[in-house]
Amino acid sequence: MADPEKQRTLKKNLGWPTATSIVVGCVIGAGVFFKPYAIYQATGGAPGMGILGWIVGGLMSILGALTFAEVAILIPRTGGMVVYLSEAYDKRLGFLAGWMQTVIFYPAFLAGYGVKVGSELSEYLGAQFRLPIALIVIASLVAINALGSKEAGGMQVVATICKLIPLVVLIIFGFLWGEGGHDIISPLVGEGRSAGGVFGSVLLAVLFAFEGWTNVGTIAGEMKDPARDMPRAIVGGVSIIMAVYLLINIAYLQVIPANELMNLESPAAAVAATLFGQAGGTLIKVGIIISVIGAANGFLMSGSRVAYQLAEEGTLPAGKELAKLNGNDVPANSIILIGVLACLYSFTGQFDLLTDLGVFSCWVFYTLTFCSVIHLRRIHPEWERAYKAPGYPVVPMLAIASGLYVIVSQLFLSGTGALVMSVASVVITLAGLPVYVLVQEQNRRA
Repeated sequence: MADPEKQRTLKKNLGWPTATSIVVGCVIGAGVFFKPYAIYQATGGAPGMGILGWIVGGLMSILGALTFAEVAILIPRTGGMVVYLSEAYDKRLGFLAGWMQTVIFYPAFLAGYGVKVGSELSEYLGAQFRLPIALIVIASLVAINALGSKEAGGMQVVATICKLIPLVVLIIFGFLWGEGGHDIISPLVGEGRSAGGVFGSVLLAVLFAFEGWTNVGTIAGEMKDPARDMPRAIVGGVSIIMAVYLLINIAYLQVIPANELMNLESPAAAVAATLFGQAGGTLIKVGIIISVIGAANGFLMSGSRVAYQLAEEGTLPAGKELAKLNGNDVPANSIILIGVLACLYSFTGQFDLLTDLGVFSCWVFYTLTFCSVIHLRRIHPEWERAYKAPGYPVVPMLAIASGLYVIVSQLFLSGTGALVMSVASVVITLAGLPVYVLVQEQNRRA
């Protein structure tokens, strides 16, 4: 009799609404609520460069999405960049992408979002509850995801809807009830600031707010029709996000000028309190918490599939255990792994530290993925492509240039702290190579 464990496979029960909600849900998390503070700090309280940054960052993300979608549909298997880079270049490079996502990117973002929920709620419950709340959020999401992809995906749809409602309300009433008259496009930067230097800092903050749109590629193996639904989910999701971000930031400026927003760490709550009173501010805080939890759920759901893919390929330690599917046909042990790492990272209590740790390394592999579109067209022109990046090769080359700019900015234009974080991220990523060699040797002996 065949082993029932071997017969289990991930169910193909996810359609484009869930895939789109994962894109929107992962991206609209904390950035739209907290990054305007950092952006206007960088511009010296001037609005122009901030608004320009949201537009350029959105266009860069759409270029990346249009390019990324080609390889995601060409290789519609669970695992995302692990699979794409293994097919295009080398299994070791694919493993390093997955290793980085498994030990840095996904658990760090999950921990960061847990810490942010704890930070928001600790204002009401007391600072001593910040860490316990973060741990409870992460453990609860692990339990929900272990129930099945349908349940986790359903939660993602609900959380996405819940987070869009307060944003839409703020956009509408910000334009209707805001006093207006505040500068929106000028001046570009504050007095004594360099436009070139400011733009690099602004763009990095904006791209953090757009982080997460690639996560849908990790669940391609569970989609009913990836060739049809993947481009709709990625490009449609990023376009929705860009429109929401641009409108909400203009709405903020209709109510509170940029030179005041630069001193408000939670501008959405401050704008709501101005429009609707203190009760309105509290309501938006609830929306922020739901938004952050929804983003955390999307990162856990996607990250566990990366760990599962590596375990399936036999490249992770304890791979047999991590590759097991539970009775609900989800990789419960991989879900627990990401959750445990996130809990450990939560003890830092640093939202910015945790999220910055992941962004640089992931953009290195995003750029390699953009390059793989051109590489695969060259070495495998015979492969049937249900979707092709429009404007080839211009659009992929612009996406590659965008990725290189992010990497160079983080290394050379963002200060010593960013450089140290980037180097640390590279070292942790490269530490995966001896792990890969050791596990392969163990597999050979077995």
